[in-house]
Amino acid sequence: MLKYCVGIDVSKNDLHCCIAIIDQLQKVTIKASKHFINSKTGFTGLSDWINKQHKDRSVPLVMAMEATGVYYEQLALYLFKHQYAISVVLPNKAKRYLQSTGLKSKNDKIDAQGLARMGSEQSLSLWHPLDTFFYELRELTRQQQSLQELKTSVGNQLHASELGMYQIKLVIKQQKNLIASIEKQITVLEDAIEQHLQRDSTVKEKVAGICKIKGLGLMTVAVILAETNGFALFENSRQLVSYAGYDVEENESGTHKGRTRITKKGNSRIRRILHMPAFNMIRYEQTPFLNLFNRTFQKHGQKMKSYVAIQKKLLTIIFALWKNNSVYQPNYGVEFTGEMELVPSSLHTLKESSAYQKAALPQGRPTVENSQFASSLQE
Repeated sequence: MLKYCVGIDVSKNDLHCCIAIIDQLQKVTIKASKHFINSKTGFTGLSDWINKQHKDRSVPLVMAMEATGVYYEQLALYLFKHQYAISVVLPNKAKRYLQSTGLKSKNDKIDAQGLARMGSEQSLSLWHPLDTFFYELRELTRQQQSLQELKTSVGNQLHASELGMYQIKLVIKQQKNLIASIEKQITVLEDAIEQHLQRDSTVKEKVAGICKIKGLGLMTVAVILAETNGFALFENSRQLVSYAGYDVEENESGTHKGRTRITKKGNSRIRRILHMPAFNMIRYEQTPFLNLFNRTFQKHGQKMKSYVAIQKKLLTIIFALWKNNSVYQPNYGVEFTGEMELVPSSLHTLKESSAYQKAALPQGRPTVENSQFASSLQE
């Protein structure tokens, strides 16, 4: 035998588990299946069952499960703390694997068997839990995004109510009150995000160095850090670009040459939060980004495609600044050699840098992205 693999199909209330074995001839054999409750009692029962089935301790054991919303998180954390090797795969990847095996039926038991086979045959990446600091930051930033989207939705309803054939005063009043209430909650969340980032002195210094990019706000950096776990699992910029969905896919075969575009198969929240900062880079004429925009626009003549290139560059620069514990120098820009190594002459370390200076941002109501955070960092 080469490896044991436990496939776990996770739902809100149930855990359907299957253990498979792969031998030297690459033959996968289903050894046993069992059902548990998705609770701490069920986790204990699952651990005991695995220990009984995993008799040959010289053979490695791995666990494979889908990222089903938040339902898998408590089980994954429990298994991680008990020193199991865990892989969490995307649902579409598991679905396509099952389709490739020729199975036409689908139920929880079959899904568990598919995960067990997949984990046996492939060398899947191991899962690690989010750092508590960045997990809390992610909850705050995602709630802020949800409220922003809700405010936009209610604002559209208000616009329709005010311009409709008949205006119902009660409806319009309630919509305005709702928008005001949402705005208050957004302000509270932004203050909470600011305070959270200042809790850790290292994070606070690094964020200050990154925010020296003119036109880049605190909220943008907060979302990127929250969605990437502080870049903990990325060894190079290519991995990060792929994770955010900025990697390029080609469509060519023989004489056919289709359009080349980004895959968008990644974290959409990162792409969303970088949309406006990309415009700011051109608005404030930031040299490295403006040069990239002009060069790519001359090549294909599509402005939005050039703005996407700026988003990608901005993300990789933020990654480089964070990893190298460096401050962005607008007068020199950022240069790269190899795998995101920064040229020392273009940057100063945080210890050598002067006090944080607030980046110029669009005029409007003061937010968490400007004066309060800048003044706190100068103290």
